[in-house]
Amino acid sequence: MERIIIDMDEVMADTMGAMMAWYISSYGIQPDYSRMKGSWMLGIPEEHKETVRKHLYSEGFFRHLPVMEGCVEVMEALNKKYEVFIVSAATEFPNSLRDKLEWLEEHFPFLTWRQLVLCGDKRMIAGDFMIDDHVRNLVHFKGKPYLYSTLLNKDETGYDRIRNWQEVADIFL
Repeated sequence: MERIIIDMDEVMADTMGAMMAWYISSYGIQPDYSRMKGSWMLGIPEEHKETVRKHLYSEGFFRHLPVMEGCVEVMEALNKKYEVFIVSAATEFPNSLRDKLEWLEEHFPFLTWRQLVLCGDKRMIAGDFMIDDHVRNLVHFKGKPYLYSTLLNKDETGYDRIRNWQEVADIFL
C-alpha cells in the first residue's frame, strides 16, 4: 500500500486564516499580505509582532482552527486507499501538541493516533507522496512531493502544486 504524508497547518487546517481573522479583530487593521513571502510576521507591523507570537504559542490556538474545505471527505477516502500519516512539525509550539491531537480526533475520527507524527523536523519522514506547504519539508523528501499552495509560498517553483482538496482527490482518488 502506498504511503501519503500530509501536513496539517495550511494544508488540512486554515491556520493563517484563523490568525489573520484574530489579528484584524484585535487591531482593526489589515496585515500587509504582499509582504508575507515565507512568513506571516513579515506582514505584521513591528509593534504587534510580540502579541501575535504570544497568540500563536497560546494554549488552544491550534485546537480551534477551521478545517480546509473538502478536507474531511477526501481524507476519509484517502485513508481507505492509502497508508496515510499526518506529519506536523509541531514541537516548535509546545501547546500545539495536545491541541492538534484533539483537533484531529474531533474532525477526523477515522484516523488513529498511530497515524499522527508530531515532530520538529520532517527530514526523517519517508513515504511515496508528501503534501506540504513548506519547501523546506519537501526538499529532502525521497518520494513524490506536492506543494500545497498558500500565499506564503506563491513564488516557489520546482514543485507540482495542489491548490485545494478537490485537486488532492483528482490526483489520488
